[in-house]
Amino acid sequence: MADEYVVSVASDEEPGEASALGVIGVIWHELSGGIGPWGALRPLVALALSFVPFLYLGQHFNRQHRKAFGCFVIQLPLIFSVVLWPVLFIWSVIDAWWVSSGIVAKAESD
Repeated sequence: MADEYVVSVASDEEPGEASALGVIGVIWHELSGGIGPWGALRPLVALALSFVPFLYLGQHFNRQHRKAFGCFVIQLPLIFSVVLWPVLFIWSVIDAWWVSSGIVAKAESD
């Protein structure tokens, strides 16, 4: 059996000085999970847009126009029901957040 040895040689170079911009960049990279500013903010934008009632802008933002149109059409009879419309509205808010987070996760894995 042959013995294998790993030799690690330390570098003689001193690490450079940290700049304020570099520190901010590292902090932002850690906060955003390495997916960049738009990847970190996309679900929040979808969530904010989905709070506009009756229009389902969160689904349109996620490019799910058919789903948004379907919810818009379904809401017309549900508006007459005080109980069912809020359920559809809350579901659309959660769905917009969920789909947008999935888009970001898929883009990160590619």
